[in-house]
Amino acid sequence: MVIYLSSIAYVHFRGRVRFGFLRQLFNHSAVLAPVNVLMYLTSKVPATPYIDARHVPALKVLDDNWHIIRDEAVALAQAQQIRAAANNDDAGFNSFFKTGWKRFYLKWYEAQHPSALAMCPRTVEILRGIPEVKAAMFAELPPGGKLNAHRDPYAGSLRYHLGLVTPNDDRCNIVVDGQVYSWRDGKSVVFDETFIHSAENTSDANRIILFCDIERPLRYRWAEVFNGWFGRKVMTAASSPNETGDQTGGINKVFYVFSVIGKYRRRLKAWNKTVYKVIKFSLMVGLAALIIFG
Repeated sequence: MVIYLSSIAYVHFRGRVRFGFLRQLFNHSAVLAPVNVLMYLTSKVPATPYIDARHVPALKVLDDNWHIIRDEAVALAQAQQIRAAANNDDAGFNSFFKTGWKRFYLKWYEAQHPSALAMCPRTVEILRGIPEVKAAMFAELPPGGKLNAHRDPYAGSLRYHLGLVTPNDDRCNIVVDGQVYSWRDGKSVVFDETFIHSAENTSDANRIILFCDIERPLRYRWAEVFNGWFGRKVMTAASSPNETGDQTGGINKVFYVFSVIGKYRRRLKAWNKTVYKVIKFSLMVGLAALIIFG
């Protein structure tokens, strides 16, 4: 317990921007805090919000082919295939859909997405040639859209954004640990998504980016092996489908069941938020243990 609480405290004090400690204690990122501390302590990259892309040179292939990737993203958007989850089966991004954010999965760890290969064959082919990319999607943020401040739960990856169709306007930006970055067409950025970050588009133009999770460079082979195993075992279980025929991971199957009984969850939250948070945290810990050790 001491190690667990110490890990949560380490995560909490790591950045300049912080949640209140009680919010951090019950935040989903607290579930993986010991794993994340291991990733931080063995990381090759500096502990800064934004990371120089030279630490992951393979990403240059994406930068160099951004026109190809953009064209498939535009065609996909015109076909209205970049969209919110239809069946409450995307736990990781569920709250984002409420504020206008949309996605189309190109890759998610070991999960299978036949729809991606069918609709975006050239982008999928490029991604398959970059083993450092563990997950990828097209992400859309329309005018007026926003993502509230949050930190991602797993530190085994870094986040890569490549501007495809953007407002090219500072009013469309992401803020990572208090530092602002504005997307531009054909320009990319790498950041540590476990720092608290938020995004907004207050311009009058749409924003579509290529959004990737990149395997965090680590110092030791044993840490890389663990990170690879964790990604295959746990992160794959968070896969969500674009459409029928794509793989839905175990976490999202459970999430769907909980969404069906969501009205009771909301009643519990309205009755006592503390009890709700304790039950939610306990279920997340139990589910993580079931996936890892089951």
